Amino acid sequence: MSATPQKNRASRRVLAAAAGLATVGALVAAMPAGAHDRGHGHGGGHGHGHKPRTVDVQLLSFNDLHGNLEPPAGSAGNVSETQPDGTVKAIPAGGVEYLATSLRTARKGNPYSVTAAGGDMVGASPLLSGLFHDEPTIEALNGLDLDVTAVGNHEFDEGATELARLQNGGCHPVEGCYEKGKKFKGADFPYLAANVTKEKTGKPLLKPYTVWKKNGVKIGFIGVTLEGTPDIVTANGVKGLKFHDEVETINKYARELDRKGVKSIVALIHEGGAPASTSYNYDCDSPGAGDGISGPIVDIAKGITPKVDALVTGHTHQAYVCTVPDPSGKPRMVTSASSFGKLYTDTTLTYDRRTNDIVRTSVKSANHIVTRDQPKAPDMTRLIDRWNKLAAPIANKPQGWISADINGRGSTAPEKPLGNVIADAQLEGLAPADKGGAEVAFMNPGGIRADLVHKASGSEGDGVVTYGEAFTVQPFTNMMNVVDLTGAQLVTALQQQVSGPNEASPKILQVSKGLTYTLDLTKSGADRVVAGSIKLNGEAIDPARTYRVAMNEFLAGGGDGFPALGQGTNKLVGASDLDLFNAYLAAHSTATAPLAPPATDRITVIQ
Repeated sequence: MSATPQKNRASRRVLAAAAGLATVGALVAAMPAGAHDRGHGHGGGHGHGHKPRTVDVQLLSFNDLHGNLEPPAGSAGNVSETQPDGTVKAIPAGGVEYLATSLRTARKGNPYSVTAAGGDMVGASPLLSGLFHDEPTIEALNGLDLDVTAVGNHEFDEGATELARLQNGGCHPVEGCYEKGKKFKGADFPYLAANVTKEKTGKPLLKPYTVWKKNGVKIGFIGVTLEGTPDIVTANGVKGLKFHDEVETINKYARELDRKGVKSIVALIHEGGAPASTSYNYDCDSPGAGDGISGPIVDIAKGITPKVDALVTGHTHQAYVCTVPDPSGKPRMVTSASSFGKLYTDTTLTYDRRTNDIVRTSVKSANHIVTRDQPKAPDMTRLIDRWNKLAAPIANKPQGWISADINGRGSTAPEKPLGNVIADAQLEGLAPADKGGAEVAFMNPGGIRADLVHKASGSEGDGVVTYGEAFTVQPFTNMMNVVDLTGAQLVTALQQQVSGPNEASPKILQVSKGLTYTLDLTKSGADRVVAGSIKLNGEAIDPARTYRVAMNEFLAGGGDGFPALGQGTNKLVGASDLDLFNAYLAAHSTATAPLAPPATDRITVIQ
């Protein structure tokens, strides 16, 4: 989810250490009468050598891969599927070896097929990709035959210069080339960033759009990231850049494409919504078009010009295939394929050769699971093996032991077991007077990227936590800060979890042991945090007293909608979050006495 940000410091780290079950497709409306008579569905000749009037273009799409080349471990690698009897089943999914097979299988028999993505292909990546500044993922996406992607907020984690390198190629400016005699080639698909401009010149940072063409069929793709990207990426990542309104930008470039004769347009938007159910096969058009989805994408969809025929979205890591009415009141397809390569969306766009436009009434779409019971793509297996060999000396070092899964990303509760472990690790590491004198620690939930999984990921044995697994949980390698905040600022910060920019989609901070309070979800806004219930080590927070508070540099900069945390003074910079996490695992676990999942009793939730 909105995830967070942050600088990849691989160099310092290294030195220091189809598949498819059918879904409920959203069929917008009945196909126009006679569509099949006009050769609908094939794009081949019909009858007397005349080209059929319409041709079906297959649009395959996915989003928020985040460098997950290997299947995501634990609950973060599952997709929820509602069964005919109403029960929900968890199905293991994802991994580029299976995603490649799924996409290649889906393309068979579709002469007109284009593959697009909704951003966050890289960033917050597991060690296999993150250690090499995501070069392995770009290489994999080239192999998947991705045609185009929007930028997401995470494409800016390491700044505009690094994003340009991922697009254009060239070895890393600090670490050089990772393989002898091999220069990184860059992405052979365009990254689109229509709403990102350079402050100095006002010119777009990257291409705003691209036009896919085949046999006279032309489809324009416009790519944008969320306007709020600067709020969820470190300041260095977005330095010198301006982020503009998604709707205004898309409408501007849709007019430009239209003037150029490109009438079929798809918007790739790194912003999303929240369906009423987490099951990928939930019908979010029940009872009416788009009734089952909420969040920022709904208003965006309602504002985008009818010239745009479909919206591929992302960012919220949710799965949905909905129709949201456009400004003229006509339904329009809005899709998202979860995250980490666990799903892909297959959308049929019926292209009318006479108008050069999409027949919107026949657009249909469905999400499909990237199941792990299909053959692996051998080229992707080779790619993973090659990079794993380079990563192995660092990745396989044991850091600690756990007695069972400790859920972070895979937990839907406000207070996550792994969130408690991370916050406790930060408090313990920074409590000594010479390390900052921290009394309490806060961890942003979006920065917890995975679960700690008991089952072995390689040959290390069950229960062993390797450096690679710890890195996958905390991939940003943020420096820790300890600052002075007043009790009043602390209370305000906790209220900002559920108010202001976080009101519609709360971001519940993970808190260290000793801090307790009540979260009353029956109330609205800041009142959801019951101010009188906030205690530290059993004592009410004193608004006038100064507290020493530990958090990562992203939160200390006011990131994720927490301006109160950005008001800290008397800052001390400590070790990285990952170093503290690994030190805590080493100090609190052995092979014979592994770390158990902690109780989640710090936040009392009233539903």
